[in-house]
Amino acid sequence: MRTLIYTAFVSLDGVVDSPGGGAPSENHRSGGWVFKDLEFRPEAYEIKGREAEEAAALMFGRTSYQAFSPLWPDMEDFASVKDLPKYVVSTTLDEGDLVDNWGEITILRSLDYVARLKETDGGPIVVHGSATLARTLSDASLIDRYHLLVFPVLLGAGKRMFSDTDRAKQMLTVVESQTYANGITKLVYDVVHRAGGRRCVAVERRRGRRVRHRYDLPAATSLVAGGAVSRPTGSACGGGSCAEGPGSARPRPRRA
Repeated sequence: MRTLIYTAFVSLDGVVDSPGGGAPSENHRSGGWVFKDLEFRPEAYEIKGREAEEAAALMFGRTSYQAFSPLWPDMEDFASVKDLPKYVVSTTLDEGDLVDNWGEITILRSLDYVARLKETDGGPIVVHGSATLARTLSDASLIDRYHLLVFPVLLGAGKRMFSDTDRAKQMLTVVESQTYANGITKLVYDVVHRAGGRRCVAVERRRGRRVRHRYDLPAATSLVAGGAVSRPTGSACGGGSCAEGPGSARPRPRRA
């Protein structure tokens, strides 16, 4: 079974929006807060280099994919992950939207596909950016580890790392923790998954009342030839942004 890691720069009040501030989509009023008003200490970012060395694949939501894919393939900082397989979780992205200079890219149409992918053999899959996807994965108990660099700043508003979903308590085990001279704190947590599988609980408000949906994630199946994920047999989990029912189109990889 593969490990799904969510890596993030996060403010003390839980905002992960626009840390780099360099993409048109990063229009937060404090965009670039990772680099502003803070002494640069290279040791605080050691975990980022380690992620790149250990990652076997990358995963993105549609928005982050469209922000990163025009830039990362030609950036020296990301040369080590250029040829890694990439997975994009999206119900709207088409194959024609994929770049052809960034390794093999597979579109996953629902969380069913993510769950099945995790059951295959291989190394860690690292989720970069993708705040909406990360919240959905977390609510579905699909994230196995968090790599967090917590910055000594309060941003007040922006995309947050966790949703407001009414969900059961989930325990974490600390793997690494360290605070650096510039105030950044590294926190690495393993998620303690309950025995017997995972269940996604989503709560929505419908006509003024709260409606709770429970979805049992499907049993694992293997990837079919060519890297595409087999069609799910049950309901997609997530209740919205990146979930699609069992009739969704079968995802196919784009090879470089």
